[in-house]
Amino acid sequence: MDQPFNLSIDLPDLDLVFVEGGTFVMGDDESGFDREKPAHPVNVPSFYIGKYPVTQRLWQAVMGTNPSRFSGEKRPVESVSWDDTQDFIEQLNKKTGKTFRLPSEAEWEYAARGGKYSQGYLFSGSDKLKQVSWYDDNSNGETQEVGLLLLNELGLYDMSGNVYEWCEDDYHDNYQKAPGDAKAWIDLPKRGALRVLRGGSYFDIAVGCRCTNRNADRPDSHVNDIGFRLVLPFIPHLRAGLFSSTPFAPPAPEGELPPATLTD
Repeated sequence: MDQPFNLSIDLPDLDLVFVEGGTFVMGDDESGFDREKPAHPVNVPSFYIGKYPVTQRLWQAVMGTNPSRFSGEKRPVESVSWDDTQDFIEQLNKKTGKTFRLPSEAEWEYAARGGKYSQGYLFSGSDKLKQVSWYDDNSNGETQEVGLLLLNELGLYDMSGNVYEWCEDDYHDNYQKAPGDAKAWIDLPKRGALRVLRGGSYFDIAVGCRCTNRNADRPDSHVNDIGFRLVLPFIPHLRAGLFSSTPFAPPAPEGELPPATLTD
């Protein structure tokens, strides 16, 4: 396979982490809720995912507005509906000439668990929630700046807590008949009434921030603990145009920060 690269784009806070594809077991048959069952194998192609949830600074740069209740350019944008994210992605793709989208639910869980580097943690990056997450016990009842806590095995921040993250999928009550190819599970010709949310938020108790936990809301719903994260399909040799790149390296051990990376 061609040497993968982490990517940065000439827009604020838009850093992308390479996620090497693989097969994993999605869901939790042991201690999960019924909506997390049955656990099932999913084959995930390689892709890029945002190192952080979309920040208010990035939203402002693309849309010229800031709908967030908790103001701060390095905080995640929130109070954005699923429909709003589609408008944002359309504008972002026009600016960059790329094909950003929301993650599928399977892509999101695979990345949250650490992909091929997964250590099997309950939360994204640790079994100790306070190391990796802003939730009801430490958030002071509001969002916090992204990237302040420990990263997960892939180098991703804030996958557990801070804000829930929209996924592309329609919500289903369980994983019966779920696809095994990591594509978004979409009801056609008429889409379902709810869209998937993942990751938990500053307002959640610990159980809501587990890697396997699932939630949902209407696509037109604006809530101040819901944001999103971007995905870009993996294309070999994608190193031109607005991108600057740094070679992908195995993640640091738990509790250690990786060396600083410089981009053009």
